[in-house]
Amino acid sequence: MMIRTVTGQRTAPAGVAGAVLAHEHLRIDLTTPADPAAAVTDDAAVVAELRAARAKHGLGLVVDLTCRGMGRDVRAVRSISERSGVPVVVATGWYYERFHPGGEPGGSVERAADLLVAEIEEGVAGTGIRPGVIGEVGSHGPAATPAERTGLLAAGRAAAATGLPVATHAHLGQGALEQLDLLTGAGVPPHRVSIGHQDLAEDPGQHRAIAEAGAYVAFDTVGKASYRSDEHRLALLLDLLEAGHARRVLLSNDISRDAYLASRGGQGFGHVLGPFRRALAERGVDEPTLDLLYRANALRWLTGTEES
Repeated sequence: MMIRTVTGQRTAPAGVAGAVLAHEHLRIDLTTPADPAAAVTDDAAVVAELRAARAKHGLGLVVDLTCRGMGRDVRAVRSISERSGVPVVVATGWYYERFHPGGEPGGSVERAADLLVAEIEEGVAGTGIRPGVIGEVGSHGPAATPAERTGLLAAGRAAAATGLPVATHAHLGQGALEQLDLLTGAGVPPHRVSIGHQDLAEDPGQHRAIAEAGAYVAFDTVGKASYRSDEHRLALLLDLLEAGHARRVLLSNDISRDAYLASRGGQGFGHVLGPFRRALAERGVDEPTLDLLYRANALRWLTGTEES
C-alpha cells in the first residue's frame, strides 16, 4: 500500500528514507475560554522547524492527526508541506467528545462511517485533499462515552473499508484496551492501530498487552515535561524494549500549541528526533532498533505491511 500525502502524491515506504513523526499537529485550534492558547497557528515557525528537522535529523514524513472539530486546515498544512519540503499525511475522524462538532458523529455508526469514507475518497470540504490516516480518534477517560464509542466504531468501519490506519487519543493513556477492542471489533487488524499517549500511562502491563495484541504503542508526547519527565518516559520505553516489543512502538512529540515550538521556548518538532534519540542511544539502544522506532514501525503501520 502507498502512503497518501497532503500534496496528492502517493509514496512507497521505500521512498521515505528518513525519520517519521507519527503524531503531530502542524495546524490546530483547540482553544476554549479556559485555554485560549491551545492552538498551533504560526505557520512560518512550523515551516522553519520542519526544514531544520529535515536537514539536521533526516525527517522524512510527518503524520498530522488533526481531525474534525480540531481546527483542521488541510490547505494550510499542504502549504506547510510544500514550503518545508517535508511530506505530510493528514487525517479524518473525531477527537474526544468535548471537541465533537455539532451533531457529529451522531447516533448511527453506519452513517458516521459513511461520512468518513466519503471524506477519504472525495477529499476534505471540497479541497480534493484526501486523508491518509484516521485519527486521532478519541476517548477521555477509562471508558468511552456513547458519542466517543460511535466515533471509534465509525473509525474502525471506515478503516476496514478503505485500508487506512487508525491512531487514537487515549487521555493520559486511559481507556487504551477498550479502544483497541472497539476498533478490532469493527474490523481493523490490530497492526493498523496505534494507541496514543501511552507514555503517560503508568502501567507497563498495559503497554505489553497492546503490543502482544499486535497493535502499536505510541509514546507520542515526548518532551512534554508538564505531563511527565523524559527520564520517566525512557524508563517505560526501555522496559517495553526489553520485553521484546521494539517492533510495536511509535514515537512523536504531539506539538499541539505554539508554546511548544522551539521559537517560543518549547521543545519543538526536533526534540524526539534529537535529544530523546541521543538519550536512547546512550542507554544502549542500537541503530537497528532506533531505525524501527523512528522509521520502519511507522511505515509498517501506515501501509499495513509487516516486512519493513
